[in-house]
Amino acid sequence: MNTEFQIFPDAASTAAGQVDALYLFLVVLSVVLSAFVAGLITYLAIHYRRANKVNREYVDHGNTIEFVAMAISFPILMGIFLWGAKVCFFLFRAPEHAMPITVVAKQWMWKFQHADGRREIDTLHIPTGQPVKLTMVSQDVIHSFFVPAFRTKQDVLPGRYTSTWFEATEPGEYRLYCAEYCGTNHSRMIGKVIVQSPDDFARWMSGDAASDEPPAETGRKLFEQYQCGTCHRPANEEGARGPTLEGLFQSRVPLAGGQTVAADETYIRESILRPAQKQVAGYQQIMPTYEGQISEEGVMHLIAYIKTLGAPAATSSPAAAAAGGQPAAPAAEPTAPATQDNAANDSEGTTP
Repeated sequence: MNTEFQIFPDAASTAAGQVDALYLFLVVLSVVLSAFVAGLITYLAIHYRRANKVNREYVDHGNTIEFVAMAISFPILMGIFLWGAKVCFFLFRAPEHAMPITVVAKQWMWKFQHADGRREIDTLHIPTGQPVKLTMVSQDVIHSFFVPAFRTKQDVLPGRYTSTWFEATEPGEYRLYCAEYCGTNHSRMIGKVIVQSPDDFARWMSGDAASDEPPAETGRKLFEQYQCGTCHRPANEEGARGPTLEGLFQSRVPLAGGQTVAADETYIRESILRPAQKQVAGYQQIMPTYEGQISEEGVMHLIAYIKTLGAPAATSSPAAAAAGGQPAAPAAEPTAPATQDNAANDSEGTTP
């Protein structure tokens, strides 16, 4: 179906049934309570109208009515809370084996890249029966990724990574919207998610455009282009002016102030663009900022490369072992490359 206007949208994901069941329960409960209150008001208005001769003396019923109301409402409200918490827990925890896809939103388009490098604009191909995790960032203003058929909506923010996941159950084409007003052409920021069978998706992935470079490979080239290895050497090499990046992702990084942080995508991004924000213990803050020099896609590619760096075989110093690594670049200001990486140029011909 998937027409422009639907009273009941398609249910094409594993989350759709859970969200619909909770929503339907809340609607039915609201209708029942509203009908009860409206009926009670109508009865009392008629029974105690001015012309009726009824007993209008005040009668003290104590707190019985209040206690009965609380005894009935408390389990209902707690049930709604626990049910909603269960649905939210399901919606916000992607399975370990989810297929990773990066998303960069900008006025007014959606740019997708698969793990093997395949790129798409305003169209996303995914297989049925396979959880998909989207790691998203905005290149300009706040956007919101919304696919009604999947019952998923997640804000896409500038300067910060957000993520969402879903598992499609029915092949077809489903509309993608930006659900946050993002400018004069907000209504044009639409797209579609094409859900295919696993065999059809595999054939699509091996099509003519399958020569796109994997993000990790593009990130490796960026790493070499900006000479990041000058400071961030392997753990068994001496002379490093920055912590090793081997085994960095998802490790705990001690900072100069005594705190520790998790080296997730957001931390690595901040370390590349604003390295002075969190200084790694045991190292001087000598890394320059790369904000404005590397595009959002380029940062994602660097992160993809850093994720591929395994744990070090040995550490050259206690400080390096303790730091666990911090993404950075050379101590001296790098010379600007003659050409930007292929991730920094948008397919529509604009510079990010």
